[in-house]
Amino acid sequence: MLESFVPQTKTIYIVDTTLRDGEQTAGVVFANREKVRIAKFLDELGVHQIEAGIPIMGGDEKESIKKICQCGLKSSIMGWNRPVIKDIEESIDCGVDAVAISISTSDVHIKHKLRTSREWVVENMVRAVEFAKKEGMYISVNAEDASRSDMDFLIHFAKAAKEAGANRLRYCDTVGILEPFTTFDNIKKIMDNVDIDIEMHTHNDFGMATANALAGVMAGANYIGVTVMGLGERAGNSALEEVVMALKHLFKINLNFKTEMFREVAEYVSQASGRELPTWKAIVGSNMFAHESGIHGDGVLKNPKTYEAFLPEEVGLERQIVVGKHSGTAALKSKYAEYGIRLTEHQAEELLPKIRSYTVSMKRPLFDKELMYIYEDYYGGIHRD
Repeated sequence: MLESFVPQTKTIYIVDTTLRDGEQTAGVVFANREKVRIAKFLDELGVHQIEAGIPIMGGDEKESIKKICQCGLKSSIMGWNRPVIKDIEESIDCGVDAVAISISTSDVHIKHKLRTSREWVVENMVRAVEFAKKEGMYISVNAEDASRSDMDFLIHFAKAAKEAGANRLRYCDTVGILEPFTTFDNIKKIMDNVDIDIEMHTHNDFGMATANALAGVMAGANYIGVTVMGLGERAGNSALEEVVMALKHLFKINLNFKTEMFREVAEYVSQASGRELPTWKAIVGSNMFAHESGIHGDGVLKNPKTYEAFLPEEVGLERQIVVGKHSGTAALKSKYAEYGIRLTEHQAEELLPKIRSYTVSMKRPLFDKELMYIYEDYYGGIHRD
């Protein structure tokens, strides 16, 4: 079982960065009131730490972070910073209790983005960490592009961060190029060489953000960075709802989140960000518990466990039996029974070809009212129990 691979001595913490990395999605802007509302949602869900934004930006960004800090939330509130003293001062001024100090560690970033040296990276990181530590901050040192960094240098960087006073290392798969096996090996190497907490911060460019985050946990990481719906730059980040439910059902690690709020929170973030909540989205998409196939519908009606990994109510959804091209007689009888019409097996077999023909011509499932019209046309009226 997967749970046997997870170190049992460590507590897993969720760090939500919807308000920082999520808002960095191209074209997404949250209004101040929306940022505060999302922070309250995350706190109520049970998120351990909220990365609220980038205080050095000033203006509305800093104002919204201040308001979040004044809400009296149970969650730790973190500000994101470059390894610059002024950045950290702005974070402290907002009232945060934690700071993320972020700098690139890969040679491609150091050479082409920063145009400097590895030594400069370590020196500036250490200086910033020492300042933040002196100010009493909880500190995450973010190794940007860690997944493309030289491992020996990354270990040196992590050791220097730990010695300077950092509480954890954020391992960033910045361009989402990892797969779970390499992720496990990389985190294990760091864990074997440095006594520091590790946060997984994974991106979804190859569709493996959540898998990579969980692989890191299996190797010993105990913090996971997430966003609601996986919102984030390019293809997004590991999704809050996916990580929490996978931990609960696949790893048997229950974080005691209010998972029944997941759909509601996803809908709010979808609306606030102007980004679609796909019907096929894992965990919170409306199709998660929609069954059309005759075999699936029949199985679910007999016992939901046949085709559902968990109950829909657990994430704020409802089960739907959809009548369409692939439906069978069991689904048909169940649907008509909702309206007090008890079809015999013979009647269901009579109606099914006609219903399938309609769905093909319309290229979609049928609405309840359309099903009633078909019944009326065939039987000359409605005969309820």
